[in-house]
Amino acid sequence: MSIDVHNWIGDAEQPSPGAPRIERHSPHDGRLLSTMPDSPATDVERAIQSAADAFPAWSAVTPVQRGNLVYGFAAALRREAETLAAIVAEETGKPIQDARGEVGGAIQLADFFAGEGMRLYSRTLTSGMPGKTSHTVRQPIGVAGLIVPANTPIANIAWKTFPALICGNTAVLKASEDAPRTADFFAKLASASGIDGGVLNVVYGSGVTAGTALVADARVGVVSFTGSTGVGRQIAEVMGRRLGRLSLELGGKNPMVVCDDADLDRAVHWAALSAFSNAGQRCAAGSRIIVMDGIYDRFRDALGARARSLTLGIHEGADLGPVMHKRQQATILAAIARADDDGATILCGGSNAPADQPTAGAYVAPTLVEVPSHDLDIAHRELFGPVATLHRVGDLAEALELANGTEYGLTAAIHTRDVDRANWFAHRVRAGVVNVNIGTYGSEPHMPFGGFGASGNGTREPGVEALDVYSELKNISFLTRSELI
Repeated sequence: MSIDVHNWIGDAEQPSPGAPRIERHSPHDGRLLSTMPDSPATDVERAIQSAADAFPAWSAVTPVQRGNLVYGFAAALRREAETLAAIVAEETGKPIQDARGEVGGAIQLADFFAGEGMRLYSRTLTSGMPGKTSHTVRQPIGVAGLIVPANTPIANIAWKTFPALICGNTAVLKASEDAPRTADFFAKLASASGIDGGVLNVVYGSGVTAGTALVADARVGVVSFTGSTGVGRQIAEVMGRRLGRLSLELGGKNPMVVCDDADLDRAVHWAALSAFSNAGQRCAAGSRIIVMDGIYDRFRDALGARARSLTLGIHEGADLGPVMHKRQQATILAAIARADDDGATILCGGSNAPADQPTAGAYVAPTLVEVPSHDLDIAHRELFGPVATLHRVGDLAEALELANGTEYGLTAAIHTRDVDRANWFAHRVRAGVVNVNIGTYGSEPHMPFGGFGASGNGTREPGVEALDVYSELKNISFLTRSELI
């Protein structure tokens, strides 16, 4: 039986009479899971007003007290971790162990930013003027508009909500249409943990309606968006016109370079995880695998065998589930078909669900594409699915040129036993995150994440760097009167 999800505004469910309903179907078997409102601008405006009304009281709470409340929320998340993981698994179609890991990551984020309530570091500055002392303080911005995707729904929500709140902002979360129950559960648990009174509000709806209204409202002092580069550019135009604070974490077409001295087994292991975990639905996914000629054939064969061995499904222990919905599946399969027409070799995959998976599911088999030219569209466009291209290069200089040959610059990885090669590459590749002898993975809660070029606008979240997104810096100076001495 499907569940009706309502906006959460001012610490209560708020139905949206007359608004069209959006349906969320299971990506595994097509069942109707939930419905939610396609909230009109009036609903979003109510949520923004609720957050604005709550801001004076919440911002007056000391950072240490705010941290204590977030610690309490983290404890509640721990108690409800299994329930939350089950919701995440059902909405996204990911195997339960992956959902549990994601919930664990959200709890770690809560723990980290709760601790920042005891710090919120600023600086003491020296002055050239005798008797003058100077320091900076962090102050909240106001209402934060948070827009998240559904690929890792609870992690994405935690990623933005906790630093926004710990800095003293109130928030309006525009939840993903693909994971409404995750956002609903999070908001209600926050309220039960003492983060109430309109501090956190949640609205549902399409980006065209709810998202546009949230970004355009001048009462929203900061917007943080994770999603596609195209939508990010549109948001940047709106925020630029009204000079609002903006943090963008956008797409990636991330390279993983495998040198001829790499540990082959380890490189294959991390390449498979980078390309296919979470069904490839990660902005940090390793979707371009660049391999030196000396080991290319052996690596290609080993990675192909690993990809063909992966199990699809939602059962515990499965390697990957479906992509988020049938539209996405169709886009991915069409891109693979075009690559095939353009002369690429589909080494494995290239199809939808195996015979033992529901035909209504949005499955895509793990796919490796050997490209005859680095210029093929599939080698440059982010597909957000379990698809990786294989590229043969002669040396590290050619690998670096190819790695830097897209508009994106989010993550990169290199596998080599040579520390000089690793260091040379790490300092020259255009990526915000570079990993050596592991995969193209994002950051831990205390580490900054973000990218160059079309992968973002230069901000970094999470880590302490997220505090710069959600707070204003104020410089305060004193001059001591010399006649008192």
